[in-house]
Amino acid sequence: MNRNIYEQYIAILEGELVPALGCTEPIAIALAAAKARQVLGEEPQKMVVSCSGNIIKNVKGVVVPNSGGLKGIDTSAVLGAVGGDPERGLEVLTAVTPADLQRARELLDAGICETELLEGVSNLQIIVEVTAGEHTSVVEICYSHTNIVRVERDGEVLVGGADTPVEDHLSEAYELLDLADIYIFAETVDLDDVRKVISRQIEYNYAIAKEGLSHPYGAQVGRTLLSEYGDDVKIRARAWAAAGSDARMSGCALPVVTNSGSGNQGMTVCLPVLAYAQELGVSEEKAYRALVLSNLIAIYQKKGLGKLSAYCGAVSAAAASGAAITYLCGGDFEAICRTVVNTLADVSGVVCDGAKPSCAAKIASAVDAAILSHCMSLQNRTFGAGEGLVMSTPEETVQAIGRMGRVGMKSTDVEILNIMIGK
Repeated sequence: MNRNIYEQYIAILEGELVPALGCTEPIAIALAAAKARQVLGEEPQKMVVSCSGNIIKNVKGVVVPNSGGLKGIDTSAVLGAVGGDPERGLEVLTAVTPADLQRARELLDAGICETELLEGVSNLQIIVEVTAGEHTSVVEICYSHTNIVRVERDGEVLVGGADTPVEDHLSEAYELLDLADIYIFAETVDLDDVRKVISRQIEYNYAIAKEGLSHPYGAQVGRTLLSEYGDDVKIRARAWAAAGSDARMSGCALPVVTNSGSGNQGMTVCLPVLAYAQELGVSEEKAYRALVLSNLIAIYQKKGLGKLSAYCGAVSAAAASGAAITYLCGGDFEAICRTVVNTLADVSGVVCDGAKPSCAAKIASAVDAAILSHCMSLQNRTFGAGEGLVMSTPEETVQAIGRMGRVGMKSTDVEILNIMIGK
């Protein structure tokens, strides 16, 4: 394939498949706060955290890792400022100590942190302003969870300004994503070029799935699936992904490897594929190529949806993992596309009402739909063009779903947020 496309696909995988500790929205707030504290040079006496609605929605219901069970924007920001290491990116809270947690609790009790809603901005936007004495620093994150677009200290701009690109640095690479090229890339990529990111995804995400199955996190969706439905691979595929989310949404301190800025999506594109690879006894090479396919098809769908919206990202991730399962079972490119289309025709209306324990159930439902879609595809059964949002080609169908999620569900997103905050 074209060398430029090949290298850009490698860059996309390296940029998207990154470790994160906990739900990425509270962690992004912690990262901004940790960076603001670093620039300020001392502990803040006052903090103001301004967030877009989708950030607020995804922070409200999840436990912040290493917080002792606490939730919320203020917890994320204060803990990040007290014990966060901004050099660790989305693992910013990894090194929080008991002393840090105690100090964070004291500052939270003192009410040093105010929160505000940003309106009319990117769906993913965070501004943290911290003050101590006469000194102030500001850090702004936009478009992706680690994309720091502005840093200021005492009014002096250290990062940002008219010449600083605001968009994600991979935005141009995303435009090259194409289903046919993704398939060719997955089939032909030199595995040494992707081994590090894929092996890390397998290691981290499988570990948190085992943790979620071993302990009573959240509503225990993964454990319920195995105890009530049995140990068939179709159930394990759902249970592993759900169990990882059970743990992650409830504050488990194990990291996951993300996809499209989301740990839940990172687990959904990975764990069902691993379950089938194990069941089928495929080679490591085949499993790795399936995971490359799954990750890139998920990112391809999110290109039209954006990182955050009212559209549940578990659906796009599950459609991708279903496609990879089809690949593992010997399906050709057309069969892979049928799986994607079938999944989107089935469950593309699932809404995102924030990150919280029930995400595990949505993941399980989406993966169930993807497995059904995979089984249909292998029997050459698919939904036809003109049936709902199914278009003439798989690419057009993905574009239609992207438009529906990004544009059509915009007002839905506003109402979801209003309901959640009691407005």
